[in-house]
Amino acid sequence: MYDLNRNEVPGSTVRDRFYWRDVGTIDSFFDAHQDLISALPIFNLYNEQWPIFSSQLNSPPAKFVRDSRGALGEVIDSIVSLGCVVSGAHLERSVLGTWVSIESGAVVTDTVVFERSQIGEGAIVRRAILDKGVVVSPGATVGVDREADLARGFTVTQSGITVVGKGILVE
Repeated sequence: MYDLNRNEVPGSTVRDRFYWRDVGTIDSFFDAHQDLISALPIFNLYNEQWPIFSSQLNSPPAKFVRDSRGALGEVIDSIVSLGCVVSGAHLERSVLGTWVSIESGAVVTDTVVFERSQIGEGAIVRRAILDKGVVVSPGATVGVDREADLARGFTVTQSGITVVGKGILVE
């Protein structure tokens, strides 16, 4: 058993020294990601004295661009990984894995999106976890209508988090 009381983390504070979070349920996994995007997360990804060593991808930086009509996208309180492109869309309180694209007019809030997923033009995704390679078609919704999500075979927790499995096409 690991003894957190003996854990010495350079650069930590009293608040984050003994950080531990169980992510064994969908809700706790979601909550851990929501904590990461808070203004002062308990688990500090930016502690330069105790760096996080993750895989180094040969990928371009994330890009936030106007869409073809010149509409601005906006990203608020989110973490966006390498290779992502947000084009004229609204992204808020969300975490994007690598190579995610969000197209014009899409609205993505309170969501965790795994790598290489695509969210089409005008789609709406709320309180969701999208696994790798999910494609949300233009105009489709996830997390908006619980009964529709259940009818499509998605998992929806009691707290309302919708989970879409790997490689699923959402129409």
